[in-house]
Amino acid sequence: MANNLLKGKKGLIFGALDENSIAWKAAEQAHAEGAEILLTNAPVAMRMGKINELAEKIGAKVVPADATSMDDLNALFDEAESLFGKLDFVLHSIGMSPNVRKGRPYTNLNYSWLDKTYDVSAISFHKIMQVMYNRDLMNEWGSIVALTYMAAQRTFSEYNDMAEAKALLESYARSFGYHFGKKAKVRVNTISQSPTPTTAGTGVSGFDKMLAYGEMMSPLGNATADDCAAYCVMMFSDYTRRITMQNLYNDGGFSNMGIAEEMLEKL
Repeated sequence: MANNLLKGKKGLIFGALDENSIAWKAAEQAHAEGAEILLTNAPVAMRMGKINELAEKIGAKVVPADATSMDDLNALFDEAESLFGKLDFVLHSIGMSPNVRKGRPYTNLNYSWLDKTYDVSAISFHKIMQVMYNRDLMNEWGSIVALTYMAAQRTFSEYNDMAEAKALLESYARSFGYHFGKKAKVRVNTISQSPTPTTAGTGVSGFDKMLAYGEMMSPLGNATADDCAAYCVMMFSDYTRRITMQNLYNDGGFSNMGIAEEMLEKL
């Protein structure tokens, strides 16, 4: 049941591809809580996905933008400023690895592809914040959230170079969170989500096993995409004004587990 947690707030959501996307569900839930939303994704992702269906459903405008391009980002924020003035929340839900997509093993990376992984999955987050910071486009007590995974802290053998990308993403949240907090009381956090069967997530080798392992090890079970969307809404709301520079786990308790009884029985 909606409670108007985001009534009067205006936000920008990156990365809604289809109905399986966390960004898609976050947009739906934010809209249900009273927010006005601008949607964006890379032109190639827009051709592959269904973002226009989401836009029609929630009454949002869609602006194509490659988040790795400063020209595209400035044009996107021109549109956002024209539409909303300053923003109250932003969600970064972007990640892609050519090495993963093309089956290149971690011990034999293509380094030009690695550069692309970093640029799309992490550096884009810094670029987005830098544009907003320098153009003063966030309202005081605004909230910026990026989605991550705990392979940034622990080794998951099939997660490949995305592990380093997520570690960099989380570092940007801490570092830029300081500067944004000092300047405009804007908070910056990451949400470390359970393995989630999104279109992008299922592209990781062995994903089904990661999902089953997470379910077995987590006392509350894996957090779903809807769970994560609800967490995002909470982080966008005024109830979390003093939370910043944090990596917040939404994983059913997985991150604090050593070994579960179910796993011992399997062994």
